[in-house]
Amino acid sequence: MARIIFIFIILIFISIFTSQVLSQSEDNQVPEECRQKSGGCNDKAAALPLKIIAIASILVTSMIGVCLPLVTRSIPALHPDRSLFVVVKAFAAGIILATGFMHVLPDSFDMLSSICLPEKPWHKFPFTGFVAMLSTILTLMVDSITTSIYSRKNGSGINPENQVTGGDREMAMTSGGHSHGHHAPKSATGVSQLLRYRVVAMVLELGIVVHSVVIGLSLGASNNTCTIKPLVAALCFHQMFEGMGLGGCILQAEYKLFKKAIMVFFFSVTTPFGIALGLALSKSYRENSPRSLITVGLLNASSAGLLIYMALVDLLAADFMGPKLQGSIKLQIKSYIAVLLGAGGMSLMAKWA
Repeated sequence: MARIIFIFIILIFISIFTSQVLSQSEDNQVPEECRQKSGGCNDKAAALPLKIIAIASILVTSMIGVCLPLVTRSIPALHPDRSLFVVVKAFAAGIILATGFMHVLPDSFDMLSSICLPEKPWHKFPFTGFVAMLSTILTLMVDSITTSIYSRKNGSGINPENQVTGGDREMAMTSGGHSHGHHAPKSATGVSQLLRYRVVAMVLELGIVVHSVVIGLSLGASNNTCTIKPLVAALCFHQMFEGMGLGGCILQAEYKLFKKAIMVFFFSVTTPFGIALGLALSKSYRENSPRSLITVGLLNASSAGLLIYMALVDLLAADFMGPKLQGSIKLQIKSYIAVLLGAGGMSLMAKWA
């Protein structure tokens, strides 16, 4: 987890440093249409209570969304081994996929191709696609290397024999009580799958956290009451179902209670924290300034690449090519419908957010 966070902190600092270097001499040359405007929908006094409502409502819906899969585990129909859980997870994966393609990636394209940025280099090269591609490759590297390190650390390397090591027995004893009798240990395959679930949950949470801080910052710094109202409703919907997808991954990872609480906490508070940060920086933050456009645009591009990779590779492909869905065409069709509904619903939200 520490390695993943370190990599993305480096990415954030690179983007901020790049924006400062390339826009040092540009803030004084901002076109008139890019300067901060007042009047109309821009009302700081009216926007403040809307932002406070946004912090409370998004916090509550985020907690409900991410906790729902965890608290409904006792319901037999929603157990991770049941078909309904697979369908709900497919719906949430569609939400995450559409978030990357329909919200984060277009926002990055708009920002990095803005007329408020200089012609060179921002209009001469597709930085959004390039950074998203690099982010996808970096996520693959982190996903693969972290899985290998995690497997070796827990003594559960993939062996030709179906033997169980001491590390496997320890993992089986702490895996959440699926075994019976004298706690028969999991097979090497079962432990490796559990480790994959844990890596997926960590990487997915990291991508969502980066994206959530960015959208919260934009909302908190804005004083446009015409856009804040529909944006709050859209973000509540977004956080609810994105949280369900993450909650399903946390549930499958079989973390202990403390780790579950930490992951739920970080997911729930990041967007409200971003809004509060935007409020604190609202006097100095100009969303059309070159520095802001470049920094947020690069962060959105990297977040989009991560979310798209996670949705397609670690959520959808892993489930649809797995034995449960491959063994039932009917369940596959239901899951495809769920993916389309989730992606379609979140795509519709792009009209307001």
